Amino acid sequence: MKNDRINEKLLIETAALAGEIMLVSGAEINRIEMTIQHILDLADGKRGENVALSTGIYISLDDPEGETITMVRRVADRSTNLNRIYMVNNVSRELCMGKLSVSEAYSQLLEIKEMKLYRPVTAYLGYVGTCGFFAMLFAGSLWDCFAAALVGIGLAAVMVLSKRIHFNDFCTETIAAFFIGIAVLCLKDFVLPNIHRDTVIVSAIMPLVPGVVFTTAIRDTLNGDYSAGVARMLEAITTALAVAAGVGASMGVFQFFMGGEYRW
Repeated sequence: MKNDRINEKLLIETAALAGEIMLVSGAEINRIEMTIQHILDLADGKRGENVALSTGIYISLDDPEGETITMVRRVADRSTNLNRIYMVNNVSRELCMGKLSVSEAYSQLLEIKEMKLYRPVTAYLGYVGTCGFFAMLFAGSLWDCFAAALVGIGLAAVMVLSKRIHFNDFCTETIAAFFIGIAVLCLKDFVLPNIHRDTVIVSAIMPLVPGVVFTTAIRDTLNGDYSAGVARMLEAITTALAVAAGVGASMGVFQFFMGGEYRW
């Protein structure tokens, strides 16, 4: 009986870890609950139940002849990492197919949780490439692409500093958008007068736009997970407002220092 309980405890720990990784990585609620439920169904004679919200996971494993095991996982940090979601789904499938034991699946999930998809330098180069190539996508000139990539370097530096200071997401995105606005306006007036200001600003803020979060919110809502859908929708709207406020504030500050007669 003791070994059975240890296995049940490990099973629910595995299910909770899988759900936590997926929730942190931006998976939709329906996928998270299905993955957890498939893992809990491996417990013979026990009924597993789980509820996933945007901020946490609640799991229970009922035993008619013994005590019920309940677990709660609070999730505060969220990002978008589709590769981790894919890897967790693979581990879950192999576990349910009997290709992995529970302990092996748990070990692999721990490795997935701790792994870093990209080195910091590679991630920051992504800001540069995203900004530069979006300028091309928006029919910008070669100078627009160069200016957007240049602003992307500064954006990466701002994101690094914000993480080290431990700003929340709203402050980080507002500061980053403010920097983008100031940097582009300064480039336009003092360094590269031939660039198109609007094109460069829109291209540079694209790494901050919550497109994936908004899409996931729509999918959660359509799947009937209204609480998670509304929460993620509010998250996307808050991010959009932070970006808009940062860019708008930068224009106001720039106009103030230019004497209040700056022509947009």
